[in-house]
Amino acid sequence: MNTEQKSINLLNTKKHFEILDGLRGVAAVCVVIFHFMEIAITDYNKNFIGHGYLAVDFFFCLSGFVIAYAYDNRVAQMSTWQFIKLRLIRLHPLVIIGSILGLLTFLLDPFSDLYAVYGFGKTVLLFLSSVFMIPYPIVDERYNNLFNLNAPAWSLFWEYIINIFYVIFLFKISKNLLRFLTFLAALILCYVAFHSKNVSGGWGGPSFWDGGARVLFSFTIGMLIYRSNWIIKNKLGFFGMSILLLVAFLSPYMDQYNWILEPIIIIFYFPLLVSLGAGSNLKSGQKNIVKLSGEISYPLYMTHYPFVWIFLTYVTVIKPSFSQLAIIIPISVVLLVILAYLIMKFIDIPIREYLKNKLKKAV
Repeated sequence: MNTEQKSINLLNTKKHFEILDGLRGVAAVCVVIFHFMEIAITDYNKNFIGHGYLAVDFFFCLSGFVIAYAYDNRVAQMSTWQFIKLRLIRLHPLVIIGSILGLLTFLLDPFSDLYAVYGFGKTVLLFLSSVFMIPYPIVDERYNNLFNLNAPAWSLFWEYIINIFYVIFLFKISKNLLRFLTFLAALILCYVAFHSKNVSGGWGGPSFWDGGARVLFSFTIGMLIYRSNWIIKNKLGFFGMSILLLVAFLSPYMDQYNWILEPIIIIFYFPLLVSLGAGSNLKSGQKNIVKLSGEISYPLYMTHYPFVWIFLTYVTVIKPSFSQLAIIIPISVVLLVILAYLIMKFIDIPIREYLKNKLKKAV
């Protein structure tokens, strides 16, 4: 095989773990429902999906497993910049799309006029910070999120940081050193849970470093699962695994005990689910729904929140009854799934294919 062909092969993706991909979609839908419900029911103790924010930790764990699987045996032959370009092609188009949607809803929200408060200059800075992933938590009306136009981008910020850490350091460390780092990260996560009383931080200025603790543990344990081959063969299938995943998000939110419960879920339960999901077989009749679930997961995650901001101002101004919200929220979730699919099919995939083909030609 000549050098050019080897270089192009480095850019090709490996076969996916289909059930893990599908579970990512289940988690993404749960995140959307959680974001609506935390506005409808502000007391998490009364919220049926009060632990929906732990989906982010599940995403990080999946990411560590998948990145190690996809790149461990070939990243040494890549340049650091080549790896980063591949990750940017995969992730950043939707960062920009989400930023544009966030800007439009910032300007056109029928229930508020934040542009009048922040003006042209700060609005431009908000958009640029969102596009270039530079935290800029200045909007008090939006709880000073790191990225006020598209709040979930905070986790992408940490995903980029850990990806850079991976290509510079993590991919070449020994399994024993990875075990030690994962153990240390678990201790840090437990400290964060004890100090903050839960593991929900990372999205705003005061809890910024909590996001680093969350991604460091979950990503490294995901890598360790792959490198240690902790794959548990089973017959649970996609629907069985989905039920097990929902258990985490639907577990009761308890102010007094979250600092204990949430580290248990993140440190032990999510890694177990990744091990089981990697070892479970997908039934042929489920392939289409699992494929769709996996495909829309990231587009849904990165495009839904601009509309959640409108929902927040709608609830604040109109004050609808809970019976009205019980109709509005399910319809909104379905519409956002459809929007995510359309954006994926007609914008995200064509852009990524164009950029990847251009990268292959350059190689």
